[in-house]
Amino acid sequence: MSRPRTPIGTFGDISFQTMPSGQVRARVRFRDDDGQLRQVTATGTSRRKAETTLKSKLLERPEQLRGTGELTPDTPFPKLAEIWLAELDAEGHLSTSTRQLYERDLATIVLPAFEHYTLREISISKVDRFLKAQATLSYSRAKHAKLVLSLCLGLALRWEAIARNPVAGTTRLRKPPTAATSLTAAQVEAIRRAARGWRRSGGLVGPKPDGQLEAIIEVMLGTSARIGEALAIRKCDVDVTSTPATVRICGTVVSPKGMATYRQDHPKTSRSSRTVAVPSFTAQVLRLRLAALADEDPEHLIFHSRNHTPLTTANVRRRLRAILAEAGITGVTPHSFRRTVATVIDRASGADLAAEMLGHTSSRITKLHYIEPNERVNPLTAQILESLAPQGTADQTADEPGTD
Repeated sequence: MSRPRTPIGTFGDISFQTMPSGQVRARVRFRDDDGQLRQVTATGTSRRKAETTLKSKLLERPEQLRGTGELTPDTPFPKLAEIWLAELDAEGHLSTSTRQLYERDLATIVLPAFEHYTLREISISKVDRFLKAQATLSYSRAKHAKLVLSLCLGLALRWEAIARNPVAGTTRLRKPPTAATSLTAAQVEAIRRAARGWRRSGGLVGPKPDGQLEAIIEVMLGTSARIGEALAIRKCDVDVTSTPATVRICGTVVSPKGMATYRQDHPKTSRSSRTVAVPSFTAQVLRLRLAALADEDPEHLIFHSRNHTPLTTANVRRRLRAILAEAGITGVTPHSFRRTVATVIDRASGADLAAEMLGHTSSRITKLHYIEPNERVNPLTAQILESLAPQGTADQTADEPGTD
């Protein structure tokens, strides 16, 4: 019959031995975190002091042995950061752009604050002060820093190099109140005029615009697509033979650092893949684009560079900024068109349909970030409240002085 195994982290009876010097040695067999039984000793001037010293050593021992691989409580934070990034690459579930964003935030925001600390020295109070300092600069900066630091220290927690993730105990970040703003019909028309007229007057040096930006604007207004999603639309994603015409949104254009821009075969989220019916003004520009690409492969992008490579979102944004600045229009980005679509649909049919159009998992996100608040209460309330009118109003008015 096998002997029962001592549970990890426990010890048996303590034995004592008086040394020739008069010191007392306490000795015990302790089963460590790796499952091995080891003898632990301590000395003191008396049995009680030797036992107290021994128990103190035993209490510290699990932490000393914790993370016996690459990570321990004394591992410098930069080493943890290096291992964490390697883990992300090994898992391979992040998009290239997200992986690069994490690395950038880690290098520019988090590492400068914690590079001289070991893991045991990163306390809740240190992390809390750090995040509050970032929040004074920008809510977005603090949010990004908190996410990256939490994920990084989460790895140390899983590898048992720390007892808890200090980020979990910090003060909740409060996002400053903001309200989504959409474009009015007049503003949309002004943007269209500015795009149509840009660099088309005589005497200008260089090639004239090819008309793609104007078409991109109409596609974003008609599909609610993000800029990267609009640039990723292929010939095979468009059906102008149906009524109404439809567009399949199932990819996005990305430009990873150090790599060529390419079409990613999925959009931002799984829910973002969708087929949307488009209005006539969007269908018209898509017909023109399809006609221009009649001899191209079905996989060819609707919008492309002169070399038939994907357009970058950065270049399209830069071109839009230049056009709007010349026209004196400020505060408009490609995302403004997406908010405008959400607001128009919400006013007509509610937030649920707007969320479906934008590819959101719930209307809460749409309401919070995309739909412009409607401060005008339904005028039906006036009719309903007529029931509270004072009785005999007409007679009182006739009896007032100065009335006929």
